[in-house]
Amino acid sequence: MRLSISNLRPAVDRVLQRVQIVCDSHSCHSRQIIRSFPGGRRGIQFGKRWYCSVDCFVDSVRTTLFALSNRHVLEIPRNPRLSLGLVMLSKGYLTPEQLRTAADQSQWLGESLEATLVHLGIATEKEITVARSAQWGYPVLAQEFIGHMVQADIPQSILQSCSAAPLHYSRAARRILLGFVFRVEHSILKSIEQMTGCRVEPCFITATDFAEQNERLTKISSYREIFIEDPGSPDKMARTLGRAAVDLRAHEVEFTQCKSHIWVRLKGRDEVADVVFRLKDAISGASFSQSDLFIETTGTLG
Repeated sequence: MRLSISNLRPAVDRVLQRVQIVCDSHSCHSRQIIRSFPGGRRGIQFGKRWYCSVDCFVDSVRTTLFALSNRHVLEIPRNPRLSLGLVMLSKGYLTPEQLRTAADQSQWLGESLEATLVHLGIATEKEITVARSAQWGYPVLAQEFIGHMVQADIPQSILQSCSAAPLHYSRAARRILLGFVFRVEHSILKSIEQMTGCRVEPCFITATDFAEQNERLTKISSYREIFIEDPGSPDKMARTLGRAAVDLRAHEVEFTQCKSHIWVRLKGRDEVADVVFRLKDAISGASFSQSDLFIETTGTLG
């Protein structure tokens, strides 16, 4: 039986129809159809859209960054029903007279009640941490987790912004134990769960435990953080991401916004890089809906 090109054309046309992907950038004049072929040019998938090049990706992500940078970052207040002083009073850590004295002194000094209690020697860090645990309904750090080295792929800038430290990180069990000093930041929990795929369990630790745990925290060898203190305009931020994607040869990207940071995770074949932009004009403390608090976009770099 003799074969000719005309005989193969219908089959080839069907294959091309399956692999053809049109770049979603409005400014792109290219129409790449070789993305799925071995050795073909790799494109960039951002959410549900595909871009044939880094230039087209940068052009698109600029709009997303503009929207994130020009909105107020709002933290939903999750205040406990009882104040810390009342909890400590109910537990017998303070007398009414001590609480009144500490409250007057903290107001006069312009510092927190907790700092005044420790400063005056009325209460210990441990007692304050136990009281916070009762306030928020989360446990105090278990003793078996104290003093252990932890390897993590969570940006230090994100952790420092909420005074939190990883106490246990198991990728096999997909579990992270995260210790907070002052309050449990739920937007941080959600962001970390999205980026790592692990369940995050919060607990409370003392300020001393937090400082010591930071000394024991090390980065995974295949991980790096790029923190941008002054990210500039959305256009500059987009170009920063484009350079990072090229340098890393990234094949997957995720976006999330938590508190005053935009956190972008780029995954390469052998390395993961987090690019963290700090938004200077962010505000917190207002009461708004969850949609105002948290924005996320997930995609894959082809």
